[in-house]
Amino acid sequence: MNFNTFITSIKGIENAELPAEASQFKMSPPYREKLVAKQRELIKTAKQSAVLALFYPDKENETRLILILRKTYKGVHSAQVGFPGGKLEANETLKEAALREANEEVGVDINTVTVLKEMTQVYIPPSNFFVQPYLGISNITPEFIKQEAEVEDLLEVKLSDFFNSDNEVTKTVTVSKGLEIEVPAYNLNNHLVWGATAMMLSEIKDLLKSTC
Repeated sequence: MNFNTFITSIKGIENAELPAEASQFKMSPPYREKLVAKQRELIKTAKQSAVLALFYPDKENETRLILILRKTYKGVHSAQVGFPGGKLEANETLKEAALREANEEVGVDINTVTVLKEMTQVYIPPSNFFVQPYLGISNITPEFIKQEAEVEDLLEVKLSDFFNSDNEVTKTVTVSKGLEIEVPAYNLNNHLVWGATAMMLSEIKDLLKSTC
């Protein structure tokens, strides 16, 4: 989608009602809904973090979304696709954390970013983080610089690919005690995106499609 058309279509999105958990559950692992009550208790002591879903025009003025492929490391999110983002630091708001991390991880100039919407938070059990996603736009094409220590690759996803239902697939993953289950996922730029990131993307997708 042409970026000018995109911007026009989402005018007033700040006041739109969020699809919330109903949308997130479309892309959640099958056991997620059953654990909601337990998770709400865990959230009370969870660590806080924030991520930025940034939409922007590419060189041809087509709308894209930036995602990152994390480095392989000894951790629960090793080699996974996610949004630029990270944990809350002292004396900053969650919105400030999302912007700071976007600057650190992908080099985006935060002065060019307009945060349009605070999305629905998602709890991530393996790392005990309660994540606040933000929807933002940049009216200029960012000059991305990946953080070499943490980011393996930058994925510039076309909005048309994100909206394409053919890119909604299933993936077999191994969870606790070696159990294999099938989970819903997105196939974006030849990478499978599942779990909390897919849940956040689902809400963003439904919100945007209600306006675009």
